Amino acid sequence: MEFHQVEIHEIPTTTTPRKAMASFVHSSKTNDANQFSPPTISTTMQDVIVDADTIISKWDPSRPSLEKFTSLFQENREEAEEFVKFQSAGAGEQADEIAMVRLEKELYHILSTRRECLNPESVSGGSSLLLSNSDEEEDDDHVGEDGVSNVERTLLDLKLIAGSMISSGYSKECSKIYRITRKSIVDEELYRLGIRGYTVSQISRMDQDALEHQVKKWVNTAKVAVRTLFRGERLLCDHVFAVSETIKQTCIAHTTTEGAINLFRFPETVAKSKRSPEKIFLVMNLFETLSELWPEIESIFSYEPLSPIKLQALSSMHKLSDAAQTILSEFVSSIQKNSSKTPIPGGGIHPLNCSVMNYVSLLADNSGTLSDILADEPENVARSPFPESYFDSRNPTSSVASQLAWIILVLLCKLDSKAEIYRDIGLSYLFLANNLHFVVEKVSTSALKVLLGQDWLSKLQTKVKLYAANYESVAWAKVLSSLPVETEESAHKIKEHFKQFNSAFEAAYRKQSSWVVPDPKLRDEIKVSIARKLVPAYREFYDSNLAILSGEKNLEILVRFSPDNLGNYLSDLFDNAVVISRDSSSSSSSSQSGLSRCL
Repeated sequence: MEFHQVEIHEIPTTTTPRKAMASFVHSSKTNDANQFSPPTISTTMQDVIVDADTIISKWDPSRPSLEKFTSLFQENREEAEEFVKFQSAGAGEQADEIAMVRLEKELYHILSTRRECLNPESVSGGSSLLLSNSDEEEDDDHVGEDGVSNVERTLLDLKLIAGSMISSGYSKECSKIYRITRKSIVDEELYRLGIRGYTVSQISRMDQDALEHQVKKWVNTAKVAVRTLFRGERLLCDHVFAVSETIKQTCIAHTTTEGAINLFRFPETVAKSKRSPEKIFLVMNLFETLSELWPEIESIFSYEPLSPIKLQALSSMHKLSDAAQTILSEFVSSIQKNSSKTPIPGGGIHPLNCSVMNYVSLLADNSGTLSDILADEPENVARSPFPESYFDSRNPTSSVASQLAWIILVLLCKLDSKAEIYRDIGLSYLFLANNLHFVVEKVSTSALKVLLGQDWLSKLQTKVKLYAANYESVAWAKVLSSLPVETEESAHKIKEHFKQFNSAFEAAYRKQSSWVVPDPKLRDEIKVSIARKLVPAYREFYDSNLAILSGEKNLEILVRFSPDNLGNYLSDLFDNAVVISRDSSSSSSSSQSGLSRCL
C-alpha cells in the first residue's frame, strides 16, 4: 500500500503522552456531539482506532511470541509504515504506550545495528537526502521507490521514528536514546582517529621529533574530524530531528561538544608548552590548519549550544598567535645576547649567521601564515624603527617584511660587534664582507627577496663591496706602498724597493694564507681586484728596473717574484678548507648599541 506521512507538529513539553491522546479523543467526541455529526464519522474514527490497536498490539514487544526482538522495520516495511501511520492518527491510550515502547526499541536497534550506514563517510557524503530541503511529500515518494540505498533507507527510518515519537510527546525518550548511542559512536571514532588529551607538561617533555609527529597527526586528524565526522553528525542530527529545532540543537551539542573541544584544545596546549625557536613552525602549522578549517567550524557548529566549541577553536588560534610572536621576540633577544668571543678562523662565516639566516628563510617560506599571525598585533611593526628609504619604495612594506628585516638588522649589528674581536683590521673587514655576502646570497635565493625587495638587497650588495675594498686597502697597503712612485731612481734605491716588496708581499701572503672566502664568486672578485691593483704596478716597476740590476750577484734572491709568479701566488689565496667555525657559545650579556650604524 502507498504510505503518506502525516504532518508532524511538536507537542508542548508540559503535555504528557496520556493527556495528549485523551485530549485528542475527547476533542473528537465533543466536536461530533456539538456539531451533530453523522454517525458514519464516529464509526470511521472507531474503525481507525480498532485497526490501529490491532497492528500495534501485533508488534507489542511484551508479547511472548516477540520475546526475541524482531525489528518491525526490517521484517515488514509495509506494516511498519502502517504502524507509524495509525499511531500518529490516533490509537487507543494503551496502544499508544505500546507503540512508543516499540518505537524506542526500533530507534535503538537502528542506531546500534546499522552503524555501517551511519558512519561519517556514509552520512556526510552518501545521501542526497541530507543535502536537500525537500518537503515531506518528496521524502515519502522516495521511500516508496525501488532501489533505495541502505543509507537512505536508514536515514528515512530514523526520521520517521523520531518524528512520530516527538509528535506523541516522547521527545525526551527519543532524544536520550539518540544522544547516548551517537555520542559513544562519535567518541569511538575520535579515538580511532588518534585524538588524545595531553597536558602542557606532557607536551613540554616531548623532543622535537616526537612533537612534530603529534602535530602532523593532529593536522590530518582535525581535517577528517571536521569535514567528515562532525559534518556528518550535524547533517544526520538535522535530518533526524527536522521537526524540532530545540531537540536538534540539544542532541548535536551532546554528541559532539566534548570530543570537539578536546580536539581543538590540543593546539592551545602546544602553544602553552615550553617554547623554542624551532617550535614556531609547528605553531604556524597548527594556526594555518585552524584558519583553514574555521569557515567549516563556524558552519558546522553554528547553533548556540555549540558555541563553546567555536570559543575553544578561537582560543587556540589566539594562543598560537601569542606563542609565535613570543618565540620571535625571544629569538631576537637570543641574537642580541650572543656573546661568543671566539674569532672565526680565517674570517669565515659565523655559525650565528648561518642559523639565523636559515631560520629567517624558513619563516619567509611561511610568510602567508606569519602575516596572519602578526596581523593580530600591529604594534609589532612599530618596534622596527626603519626609515622610509630602508625598503623598496615601489612596494608596500608588509608586517612580515618588517619583522624579518628587523631580525636581519639585529644579526648584522651583532656580526659588526663580532668583527671587533679580530686584532687584524684587514681580517675584520674580510669577515664582514664574507658574512654580509652570505646574507645577500641567502636573501637572493629565497622568498626573502620578494619580501624585502631589490632596493634593500642592492644596499647590502653595495656594503659587501665596501667591506671588500676596505679589506684590500688595509691588507695590501704595505705591499703597494713598497713600490716607488718615481720611475728614475738609483740602483741602490731600486734594490731597497725590491727588498721591501719581497718582505711585504711574503708577510701579507703568509698571513692571508689561512684566511678564507667561502663563496667562489666573491673569492674570484676579490682576487681579481687585488691582482688588478698589484700586478700591473709591480710589472711596471719590474720591467723598468730589472735591466739596471742585471749585473748584480744573486739576482734571483734580490728579485724573487716575476709578475706572472705574483699572479699565481694571488690565485692561491682564500682556498683554505676552514670555512665555518662550529663555536656557537653564547651568554646573556649584550645590548642593542650600534644599531644605527647598520641602517
